[in-house]
Amino acid sequence: MSIITVSKVSGSIGAAVHGVNLGLITDADFEVVHQAFLEHCVLVFPDQFLSVDDHVAFASRWGEFSVSPFVNYLDTHPMVLPLNNRGKSGTVTENWHTDSAFLPEPPALNVLSARNVPRGGDTMFCNQYRSYNRLSPGLQHLLRDLRAEFTGARLASLAGSDEVPSTFHPVVRTHPETGHKSIYLTRPGDSVPRFENMTNAESMPLLQFLYEHSVQPDNIYRHQWNNGDVVMWDNRCTMHYAVHDYGDDPRDIHRISIQGSVPF
Repeated sequence: MSIITVSKVSGSIGAAVHGVNLGLITDADFEVVHQAFLEHCVLVFPDQFLSVDDHVAFASRWGEFSVSPFVNYLDTHPMVLPLNNRGKSGTVTENWHTDSAFLPEPPALNVLSARNVPRGGDTMFCNQYRSYNRLSPGLQHLLRDLRAEFTGARLASLAGSDEVPSTFHPVVRTHPETGHKSIYLTRPGDSVPRFENMTNAESMPLLQFLYEHSVQPDNIYRHQWNNGDVVMWDNRCTMHYAVHDYGDDPRDIHRISIQGSVPF
């Protein structure tokens, strides 16, 4: 087994992992990485420079691949989503969100491989375990049985589709591996319009409070990308925000998502 070091990158979420080559990772090293992932929610692996095949091989260790509607994957690798610069007006990720939460079984995690990145384009992450734990016992109790509607309205609109997928998930979900509870949310409005059996107007104040409560500065890690970085995060207990501040500069990052389960 390699000598792997895991060091926190912020006080609230994320760790950097050194001493492992993801393209040649052993089963023993993978177990170390797996445990670090469950503990820190976001892992950063600098200087990996993975080939597409190595990226696929590493991601496949985490489970079955997940694909989402309205986006285009590589023809040669239909589980790999190229994230290129679509311009600021074309981005749908410049807000705090959880990927593909409108699916009945949203992705469990994402693995990104930076191939050609500009200066800027940081990605921020927040810890939804901490967001839940910092709520009052009374609000935790109130949220216990609430479900919210999650829709793919923004992606559908960008793709020019009239079919908007939606589903209901609990706003407090239990992680299937750690057993910990977290707030499960994405941007209120067209992506999360309401709680189940409530109107949009009734729902929005509490949805907006939970959203703003989750992204306080002391609950965030901001990752500055470099070529060769591999960054993975747990889609079940985090939200993230992709900053578009790099104008027309080229940006080439590959994303692979891993199939999750029905939130509970």
